[in-house]
Amino acid sequence: MPLAIIAFIVVMLVPMNGLSYSGHAAIALLIFAIIMWATEALHLAVTSLIILFIQPIIGVASFDNAVIGFANPIIFLMIGGFIIAEAIRKSGLATRLTYTMLNKFGTTPDRSIFVAVFSTGLLSAWIENVVAFAMLLPIIKEIIPLMGVDDPEKGKSNFAKAMVLGASYGSLAGGFGTEIGTAPNLMAAAYTHIPFANWMLFGFPLAIILMLIIWKVLGKIFKPEVSGIVGGNKTISDKMESLGPMKKVEKLSLAILIFTIGLWITAGWTGLNSYSVALIGAVLFFVFKVLDWKDAQNGVDWGLIVFFGGALSLGAGLLQSGAASWLINDIIGVLGSNPSTILIMVVLMIIAVCITQVMSNIALAAILVPLSVTLATAQGQPIGIYAVPVAIACSLSFMLPMADPTVAMAYGTEYVKIKEIFKAGVPLVVIGIIVTIIVLLSPLAKPALG
Repeated sequence: MPLAIIAFIVVMLVPMNGLSYSGHAAIALLIFAIIMWATEALHLAVTSLIILFIQPIIGVASFDNAVIGFANPIIFLMIGGFIIAEAIRKSGLATRLTYTMLNKFGTTPDRSIFVAVFSTGLLSAWIENVVAFAMLLPIIKEIIPLMGVDDPEKGKSNFAKAMVLGASYGSLAGGFGTEIGTAPNLMAAAYTHIPFANWMLFGFPLAIILMLIIWKVLGKIFKPEVSGIVGGNKTISDKMESLGPMKKVEKLSLAILIFTIGLWITAGWTGLNSYSVALIGAVLFFVFKVLDWKDAQNGVDWGLIVFFGGALSLGAGLLQSGAASWLINDIIGVLGSNPSTILIMVVLMIIAVCITQVMSNIALAAILVPLSVTLATAQGQPIGIYAVPVAIACSLSFMLPMADPTVAMAYGTEYVKIKEIFKAGVPLVVIGIIVTIIVLLSPLAKPALG
């Protein structure tokens, strides 16, 4: 904490020409928050509460504006996702799905990590990555003890780390596959008018390549300490036999889950947004008595919600104070009057990746995508040449828990520490930028970028 306070004071003393006082204070607060979150000097949620009350004191924003982060729709998507996940767990559906998947795909740690990455990844191409992750998390929590891992909450199991981060990172990578996979994708599509099918020409190959890389990299960084399911295939067959036919509550839960997924997939036709659908699904589990409110109190990590609300509040402060725009314009200005296309792509992606770790990716895309389209038009380049990689970079949120709700939820399991998320996230971000540029500059993508 003393280090964070000293860093705040030092940043406030550094002149920042062309930036308002509130913007200057917002950047100093950003540095303070990063140090506090990264070192876990206090619980992450407590640091978020500090961010709320300190903003009016130092002149970043009024308290009324600071708490707007807690009204962000993504908060309600997280709550809905947590409740749906708890219903899948409590009903027994998660257990049944777990053994069915293991029976189909095998019992080795390597295959389990593959399933964690690709199941969330392929699902998140069509629905919100938060929901895809939340639905699969109870299944992942069932698989880990089957491999002989005791007390994964103590953070000592490499297999547990690879599984939860694999599902989180897989959901982020899978979202690149379609225009509806992530909010920044939609922002880029709105400005560039790239047809849905054209996006998939480069989006799905990119998503599959990144998911394969995530699977292999996590297996190397967190080399599993287990060899397979205790008892092998016999354990699975015995358990499936003991489960018997599906119970009424499982059938009901499955029906609600399928209905909710159907609403997410058809959101473009129904006019419902993904946030509303998450709450509809959550409420249906209460209406049909699968859950009661005590289950929600236990199943939703409310501290994680407070933490993420504070991160969104800080992002809104950077945006509204002009600090985010100031940072971006100054960095772009350093490149000179006639920088190369690849250089601009790399720099814009690095900016997006760095800022998205502490800022809502859709808010960041709202700043960077229009700027990218303007730059491309001024240079006579295809309209999507910068906007698409920037949108993708806004979702390369692998490095810190505050970067994305799925990473925050993975951290919330207590299976993995912040420094381990950073250790895995940094190389994946670097690889992600390189692979994205290669794919987008390939002949496959040229007709799609406009």
